[in-house]
Amino acid sequence: MVKDFDLAEDAVQDAFVAATTTWAVTGIPDNPAGWLVTTARRKAVDRLRRAASTERRHRAWGELAIAWDAGESREAAGSIADDRLRLIFTCCHPALSLDAQVALTLRSLGGLSTEEVARAFLVPEATLAQRIVRAKRKIREAGIPYRVPGPDEFPPRLGAVLAVVYLIFNAGYLASSGSELVKVDLCDEGVRLSGLVVDLLADEAEPLGLAALLLFQDSRRAARSDGDGHPLTLEEQDRSRWDAGQVAAGRALLGRARALGRPGPYQLKAAIAGVHAGARRAEDTDWATIVKLYDRLLPWEPTAVVALNRAVAVAMAGEPVEGLALLDEPGLAGALVDYHLYHSTRADLLRRVGRLEEAVVAYGEARQRTKNGAERDFLDRRLVELGASIPAGQDGQAFTGEIGVGRLASGHGQDQ
Repeated sequence: MVKDFDLAEDAVQDAFVAATTTWAVTGIPDNPAGWLVTTARRKAVDRLRRAASTERRHRAWGELAIAWDAGESREAAGSIADDRLRLIFTCCHPALSLDAQVALTLRSLGGLSTEEVARAFLVPEATLAQRIVRAKRKIREAGIPYRVPGPDEFPPRLGAVLAVVYLIFNAGYLASSGSELVKVDLCDEGVRLSGLVVDLLADEAEPLGLAALLLFQDSRRAARSDGDGHPLTLEEQDRSRWDAGQVAAGRALLGRARALGRPGPYQLKAAIAGVHAGARRAEDTDWATIVKLYDRLLPWEPTAVVALNRAVAVAMAGEPVEGLALLDEPGLAGALVDYHLYHSTRADLLRRVGRLEEAVVAYGEARQRTKNGAERDFLDRRLVELGASIPAGQDGQAFTGEIGVGRLASGHGQDQ
């Protein structure tokens, strides 16, 4: 409605403040969301009135009133019935770079903090914040319209939309901070949105691949920690607790995608997750096939995180020392020096080959790079197993064999 991200965010915050006082007196309204939208619109008008010293603000105020009176916001829904998915498609405008589309959408609509988005892109928080500021500036200066796209405009936006949904799920699958390993609400939202995209674009293969991937990953939720909430590696998980219904649904979706004959990275990631889902015991995992799938994925996504995951598969398919050699290549080590899962992965392989002192150091490097309490506890147990002391007063990370998100769409959501 207001065609300005900052004004919209400020108006919504004003509405939240109003709700805390008004609802305490009147009670929660029958339609809380509707109340907040209506109040936010009024707050936006108030802000525009106060700032109406420029021609742009005068014009924006007039456009807002006209759009509301004409019912433009209600008519714009088009073929996308879900509010959040409609906004995601709107925000993913192809005039912006792909990274900018995804970063801006995750921050504005995905429920992720700037820090969480930065971790997803493996960049410093300040860098990510500037990226979002530049994207907003380009939208404003180039006059990029805030308009729900029609069906003919979906294809050029689809890649960014899928990346947003994928990273929402990933941010929940391995929480970047707090005491819990998983943020269930983000995982559930990612699965839900992926299903909506499939319903919207039933003849597109990659949405089917993404939906399959997320179902395979989410099927392990109940088995990823023990009764005390401690994370379990893929090898340690009780596979009878994996959700067989989700696995079956994932296989069906992946089969539909393959039948369309248009391969892509999400289908390959889903295929990797499917290989894991098909192994009744960890030792039955077909790691050789997983290596081949990574070899096919790398041309699609030649990123450091995919190379990291491939190195683990190589280690498991052959000897840990082979994967360790790949991890120690200068290019990969340099690209992932600040990525906690690089260090925890390296620590695990060092432990497996008996280089225990080096493993302790690598676990310590990983531990310093996490704010997730559950993973920190896991790492502490690993250090104790190796006879090492736990550094006092430091945050850290354990190798739990979970997702590598990495730069845009570079992870694959696979337990390793």
